[in-house]
Amino acid sequence: MKKMMNVIALIGIISMFIAGCSNQEQSVEVQKRIGDENNYEDFKLITNHQQVQKIREIIDNIDWETAKVQMARPADYRFAFQFKNEAKAVLYELWISPNKDKVELIIDAGNKYVQLDRNTSAELFKVLIGEKLSDQK
Repeated sequence: MKKMMNVIALIGIISMFIAGCSNQEQSVEVQKRIGDENNYEDFKLITNHQQVQKIREIIDNIDWETAKVQMARPADYRFAFQFKNEAKAVLYELWISPNKDKVELIIDAGNKYVQLDRNTSAELFKVLIGEKLSDQK
């Protein structure tokens, strides 16, 4: 009987831990480059759960290339997922292609790179920035 109570208590503790982790408040902080230098200003804080989940879904489904890349200019935008109880965040840097039809992303200080296809680029940009990618100047 005592073993049964211990098992039930353990299952309860694990269930509470899993529920707490999955409901952890999350947001995405977006910064926009100002000028031609590597200077950024806060642009947007995304707290809407559906938008954050959509961004997370896109990022999680990317097939990242492991490559050290050097871009010709600083990123047009930067963003990071922020967790309520977590201090460290992964920084994603985003470049808009010259044709304004695709975006390129780098994470881990240049060790992971991807150029997204047109549809995924447009979808991510719309959720992150709130504008159409093709409308950028």
